[in-house]
Amino acid sequence: MKPLVTFQDLGTIDYKKAWDYQEKLFKENIDKKIAIRNGEKGLKTLNYLLCCEHPHVYTLGKSGDPSHLLMSEERLQEINATYYKINRGGDITYHGPGQLVVYPIFDLDEFFTDIHKYMRFLEEVVIEVLKEYGISSGRVEGLTGVWIDADKENPRKICAMGVKSSRWVTMHGIGFNINTDMTYFNYIVPCGIEDKSVTSLAKELNREVDISEIKRKLTKHFQAIFDFNYA
Repeated sequence: MKPLVTFQDLGTIDYKKAWDYQEKLFKENIDKKIAIRNGEKGLKTLNYLLCCEHPHVYTLGKSGDPSHLLMSEERLQEINATYYKINRGGDITYHGPGQLVVYPIFDLDEFFTDIHKYMRFLEEVVIEVLKEYGISSGRVEGLTGVWIDADKENPRKICAMGVKSSRWVTMHGIGFNINTDMTYFNYIVPCGIEDKSVTSLAKELNREVDISEIKRKLTKHFQAIFDFNYA
């Protein structure tokens, strides 16, 4: 039987509020897995696909370099942004209006127990969405995320990724630049990569894109690639 996944569109939500909500769902699943292992009956983990946008925020992964935030606390306030050190992998990234953020809270025991494969599947979802807009994208060897002109001299990152997993339960996820104000990336070294640029779907298409349309395409490709049913 295929896994069941509950889709939730959280709209525009404060980063910390979304993080706390992820942590709650993540912990509930881990607690259930521990209880099941200890012989408790009648428990089942639940899978979620959370979708949202955030107000301007910079987040630094647990292995990230704080110097990759290129501004002071005062300047953060001036540009109406917040900053968090968080518990995902990866370095520093930006989230803000016009960027679609997707947080899968999956129990990979129901899918496959392979984090490398999980990361590649997340990338594949975005690659398939971009194909629907006539955009060819791919991967850059040794780097995560989705890139335009991945095999050329100057690849541009359109989707960043950072995840956390414990007992095969996942949290955090992807930040897909749709109608994002790209000037906010000027204040960081995106993902700690100094010699590559970032882009958005609107910039590549030279027009604004309907984010609700992207959500529909993303949820469709998530279902196809991860092979689940929506609850």
